[in-house]
Amino acid sequence: MNITTLTLTAALVLAVAGCSKTDTASPGATPEGNAAATAPVTLAANTGSSYDLVASKGKGFTVGALMSAQPVYVLFDPQCPHCGRLWQASLPLHSKVKFVWIPISFNPTKSLPQGAALLGAVNPVETMTAHEQSLLAGTGGMAASADVPDELKQAINNNTQLLNQLGVDSVPFLLGKHRKTGDIVSFNGAMETAALANLLGVE
Repeated sequence: MNITTLTLTAALVLAVAGCSKTDTASPGATPEGNAAATAPVTLAANTGSSYDLVASKGKGFTVGALMSAQPVYVLFDPQCPHCGRLWQASLPLHSKVKFVWIPISFNPTKSLPQGAALLGAVNPVETMTAHEQSLLAGTGGMAASADVPDELKQAINNNTQLLNQLGVDSVPFLLGKHRKTGDIVSFNGAMETAALANLLGVE
C-alpha cells in the first residue's frame, strides 16, 4: 500500500495547530490565545501498521456514515479547542465519512471525566456538539461526573498510551484512508471542512 503524506508547506496552510499536554493543562486555553496555535506543525510517521493499531486498540464513539468500510480515526482531548474546531469541520462530512473519535486525557481532572461521558453518551453527535460549543465559547465544556467507572478510565488511559505509542505528542491526530486511492493519510491539527474533505478524498 502506498503511503500518502502531506508536505510541510501544505500542512502549515491547512492546520490550525493542535494541543499538547502542556497546553490543555492550562485553564482557559483557546485557539487564539494558545501558544500551540502558532507552533510549527509536526506530522507523525504515516504507516499502515499505525492505522491498524488504532483500529484494533483505540476505544471511541462512532459518528457519520456508519456503514462505511473506511473509518477515519481521530484521537482528541475533550479539553482541546483545536479538537473542537476539527469536530465542527467534520460535521458537514457525516453523510459521507465514518468517523471514530477516540478520547485521550492530557488533563485527568477534566479530560478524563468528559471523555468518559462522551464514550457513554446515548447521542454522541448531540453530546459532542454541545460540549465543543461550550468549550469553544470558553465555558469549559460539558459537566461530567468525576466518578468515572474503572472500565472507561482504563479505556481512556489506554487511548492516551496509544497516542504515545504512535509517537504523537499533540491532538487532534487523524488517521484515515484516502477514499479514491486507499492510501493511508494522517494529519496532526485542525483544518477547515474543504481541506479535510480533500485529505480524505471525498467530494
